[in-house]
Amino acid sequence: MKDGGYRMTTGLHALRVAVAMLIAAFPAASQALSAPPLKGLEPGEWELRERPEEGERGGVRHICLSDLRQLIQLRHARNSCKRLTVDESAKRLAISYDCAGAGGGRTDIRIETPRLAQIRSQGVAEGAPFAFNMEARRIGACR
Repeated sequence: MKDGGYRMTTGLHALRVAVAMLIAAFPAASQALSAPPLKGLEPGEWELRERPEEGERGGVRHICLSDLRQLIQLRHARNSCKRLTVDESAKRLAISYDCAGAGGGRTDIRIETPRLAQIRSQGVAEGAPFAFNMEARRIGACR
């Protein structure tokens, strides 16, 4: 009988811990469905210049940003992914995202001015790991 009472007390304690963890996780769970807009950046045509490691060549590409959240999934642009905001402030944004079978990653964006941002991203795309640093600069209106 004493053993059964111990199990019940332990079970109630475990239940209390689980409920406390759910309550603590609720704000993060509500952010998992969508990423916040990148406040402070102007929409338009942006030049993305990769900052390569020493000895590597960096690429340059242009993107028309109508929704500035496009900067989050540069290697998974065409995938529908679940996003989780890891950290957000007025000048920084960190997002972790999962694209199921297509891979996923984490992107950190630092906003320097409304027309300049630094992007660091790493993850897995098409079964291979990736990591890059980019400078994003607004160069005008979309063409």
